[in-house]
Amino acid sequence: MSNRPIGEWSWDKTAQTLSVSPKAGEGLGHLLGAWTLSDIAKTMDGLSGARLQRSFSAPLDSVSCEITLADGRRLNLIGRASDHGAAGLIVAASEDVSGTEPGPALSPVYQPIFDVAGQRIVGFEALARWEGADLSSERLEDTALASNMLIRACNALSLWRDETGREDLFVQVNMTGQDLADQTLPDLVAAMVSGYGLDDGQLRLELTEQAALRNTDGAIAMARALKDAGARLVLDDFGSGHSSFLWLAKLPADSLKVDAALIAEIETMRVQTILRAISMLARNLGMGSVAEGVESRDMLSVLADLGFDHVQGYALGRPMPAREALKLLT
Repeated sequence: MSNRPIGEWSWDKTAQTLSVSPKAGEGLGHLLGAWTLSDIAKTMDGLSGARLQRSFSAPLDSVSCEITLADGRRLNLIGRASDHGAAGLIVAASEDVSGTEPGPALSPVYQPIFDVAGQRIVGFEALARWEGADLSSERLEDTALASNMLIRACNALSLWRDETGREDLFVQVNMTGQDLADQTLPDLVAAMVSGYGLDDGQLRLELTEQAALRNTDGAIAMARALKDAGARLVLDDFGSGHSSFLWLAKLPADSLKVDAALIAEIETMRVQTILRAISMLARNLGMGSVAEGVESRDMLSVLADLGFDHVQGYALGRPMPAREALKLLT
């Protein structure tokens, strides 16, 4: 079972009650109603009850709390604070059917994305990292990595937006071919956009043609569904692999992200001609352009001259935890 919205919740900070409204047919009718935290905690395992208490006892800006019910079902409560408390959605977390011991804890990091003209950070790319591990965890990828990254990234974006007051910030999350085959993904994206009160363009999904090769038509249909759900789409790794114009014509993408391998050759006039053509193509299609892999600040003036809108790379900022990203913003 993939992450999907299965109900709504609200927190009344005056009455100190949590109201739960699960969807019919989800087997959660026993949670319907208004609860004190101590009472609803009796329906969960001990750790989840304590986690819920911590989530609603601290000053709120956003909520992202995972709980496990007494029957073993795992749920996420996500949402935002309001004048009266908080409200959001109940999302069913993926069941772990691997039968293996728990792997390393997912600990996302965020790499800054700079606006070339404004010379400031306008967004971050969310990258999966695991505590005590440098490489991707195969087990986590098999258990809805994208869904977990979406929840973490939207929570981080909500933190940055609330703390800085900047409504122009966005976050980008990578999608794999496996993700594009998950028919519940548009519902989760819609839940993130609604639950966190995201504006148009604040949640962006990076797609590659290589990820869609197993089922291109299905991937195109999924891309359209994701866009209808409220996400913007970024065509990643453009300039590497196939990068066919047919894929570009069919995909309802909002931005082109040029592969770092091409940016690395920016000193050659031939590559600069290609990059200028790509940025012009993107602009004529009503799309933005991003240069990835900027390893030197000397590249910035060249990329600006070539017409790129955004840049990211180690020269401008390495991936960092959400709290460090907030410090960078402030």
